[in-house]
Amino acid sequence: MARVLSDKEVHSYQQEGFIIIKNFFSKEEIDKLYKVATGDQVMKENAVDLNDQTGKKTRLTLWFKPGDDIYSLLVRSKRMVKSVEKLLDSPSPVCHFHSKLMQKEPKVGGAWEWHQDYGYWYKNQFLYPEQLTSVMIALTEANKANGCLQIIRGSHKMGRVNHGFTGEQVGADMVMVDHALATLEHMYVELQPGDALFFHPNLLHRSEANTSDKPRWSLISCYNSLSNPAYNDDSLGWREPISMVDDDALMKAAAVGASSQSDFLKKEKDPALKETGWEKEVVTK
Repeated sequence: MARVLSDKEVHSYQQEGFIIIKNFFSKEEIDKLYKVATGDQVMKENAVDLNDQTGKKTRLTLWFKPGDDIYSLLVRSKRMVKSVEKLLDSPSPVCHFHSKLMQKEPKVGGAWEWHQDYGYWYKNQFLYPEQLTSVMIALTEANKANGCLQIIRGSHKMGRVNHGFTGEQVGADMVMVDHALATLEHMYVELQPGDALFFHPNLLHRSEANTSDKPRWSLISCYNSLSNPAYNDDSLGWREPISMVDDDALMKAAAVGASSQSDFLKKEKDPALKETGWEKEVVTK
């Protein structure tokens, strides 16, 4: 039986903006994937760096259409797709918008500023934030020392706040963030390898730089309903129902990394990183 979110967990997500599921993937599954990821030359060659306000680099490799590599078998697994299906506000099929391998290295991995994912995806012109969601799978331990994710519980109910640029990143209006911090609970999301964080696209979140001597790696997959068009996005995944695989596919498959033919993100083509004019009016510091 696939481990699918319960109705109680779905309700918690709707109220809090997130849900943490311990041991969503086994140690054996994560060990296999992480070993491939750390030696994956294609992933390294297609990584992009986004500078934070201090100039530290946050490194990620992002791709749109899932294939048959080991990462995609996790993304397409029944437990992921069926759980996401329960969270999205639509009866339409689940699609894959993108996944990204987050590589926050010891001592040098930069911060992510306060933001909502829909602060980015609004520029892709997705119509319905409730038909998008993200799932973070911890590949290494995530804690305060190595810059784990921080969230503001319940902030998804604020709706989308304005976003501007902070370094090369997109950051939320700090006037509204400060109001949220004064009103709602600020949490550190400390995870063990294999733990999953499902979170709403309007949940405010950030992370500190990694000042520890331990890496913090994670895989974040973003899903969309077929009924939710993006009018300013040329990628293909979000408009195609995902091809689900059995939960044991990852362990049965060969340890195959990314293909050089995958449709990786190029910074110059990302709508979210392009200036539109109104960003200058947003306070991000």
